[in-house]
Amino acid sequence: MARHSFIQMSKLPNVKGRISYITSHARQENLYATYRIADNEFWSNLARESQQEFKRSGTEGKCIEARELIIALPEVYTKYEPQEVLEDFTEEFHRRYGVECVSALHHNKRKTNYHIHLIFSERKLLPEPDIKIATRSVFYDETGKRVRTKKEITGEDGQIRKGCTVIKKGEVYESHLFTVKDDKFKSEPFLREVKEIYTDLINRHIADPEQQLKVFDKNSVYLPTKKIGKNNPKAAEIEADNAARQEWNRTADMALLSGIEETKILEIKKEEIHQKASQSIKEKGWLPTLFRSIIGRAKELLQSLIREKDMPPKPTLDMDMAEFRRMKNLMIKAQEGAREIRRLQDDVLPKLKAQLADTKGLFKGKERKALSEQIQQTEKEIAAKLDMLPDILKEDGYPDVQAFMRTFREMESVVEQYSRDLAEWERQTSRKPSAAAKEQRRPPEKQSVLKHLREIQDKNRQKPPQRQRKKSIDRDSR
Repeated sequence: MARHSFIQMSKLPNVKGRISYITSHARQENLYATYRIADNEFWSNLARESQQEFKRSGTEGKCIEARELIIALPEVYTKYEPQEVLEDFTEEFHRRYGVECVSALHHNKRKTNYHIHLIFSERKLLPEPDIKIATRSVFYDETGKRVRTKKEITGEDGQIRKGCTVIKKGEVYESHLFTVKDDKFKSEPFLREVKEIYTDLINRHIADPEQQLKVFDKNSVYLPTKKIGKNNPKAAEIEADNAARQEWNRTADMALLSGIEETKILEIKKEEIHQKASQSIKEKGWLPTLFRSIIGRAKELLQSLIREKDMPPKPTLDMDMAEFRRMKNLMIKAQEGAREIRRLQDDVLPKLKAQLADTKGLFKGKERKALSEQIQQTEKEIAAKLDMLPDILKEDGYPDVQAFMRTFREMESVVEQYSRDLAEWERQTSRKPSAAAKEQRRPPEKQSVLKHLREIQDKNRQKPPQRQRKKSIDRDSR
């Protein structure tokens, strides 16, 4: 399967502290570049006004002063100038959304994760400060909530209680430097849009189509895997969870190559994984082992459908369709790989396990050990062949099995329609019409069909890399 981009958004209850942390060379071992569109005064004013509004609202929880994006970059980006990369990505966000930003470019401690931190404001500066002058005395209690009368903040001793505030007539009781928060920044469509924007921007500087990234499609047949962060206490649990998800994804590839409809796989994914996992969480809370068992049962159901499905390739059309025949040969090659995997899964492995179960006795230790090693080797061979299945199709530019099967079915439909059109033309010309009528009844041009096939392929293949916007970003081009 193709590599997916990783772009994550989080809320910041202490924006000044976070900015200090990501931009400090003393606190970051591998800090390569920083970039600011707004100065420290802007972020101080933003934090103060956000806290004041939050206090006045009486809302429980933490005040969110700003938001942060973490954008993972492929390792190929380490050969580009860090400052130019950071400015390019930050200015892209500023240009599109018009809010202030501060950013930093890091490596993690082990230098395995090259990434950008991009902090942005959800508010914009007002053209002029909005200052409110008290036309009469204004009273606030200890929580910052406005009350109607002085009596409400007066203690039994007749004095204003500690923590309460009185704003006298003619004084400023409220001022705003910023607009209200823009709700779009906390919406799912916004995050999806940002992922698309930055994935495209990353791919502009990756020449090899096979190395380009794509945004994970939650409506695909695949399950997403999770990123394991630095010093994550649940690293082992996430790793086991990812392994279960990858097993499902491999089985989905096998199902597609076996001829099982994409809609059927999506139906199993929805009913056997999503719905059952949701029900389990409602009843018992999040139980990682239970979730993995849900995925395992769904995978077994999909495997049973694969066993029932016949996989012979359709006869090759006797037509001058070079594009279609090449795809068909690729299909046969992939199906042969899938057939070999099924032989190992359904024939070789069960026989070895049965032999191991029957090998009993005090003096059979060596035989049991040899059989156990054969079983482990066979399981490794199955896993390796499953991982290689998508690579067969990448040779022709397809990011994964799902994209290939979509293309193949569309092309097959075009070829069949062409055959029907040609048969109809032959039926009409058998009546020996006039020369003018013959000209009107010319058969469909093969070249136009081939053009249509190429259009379908281009739509489902990975997009070709776009021209770099900044030549100076690539050191090798200098």
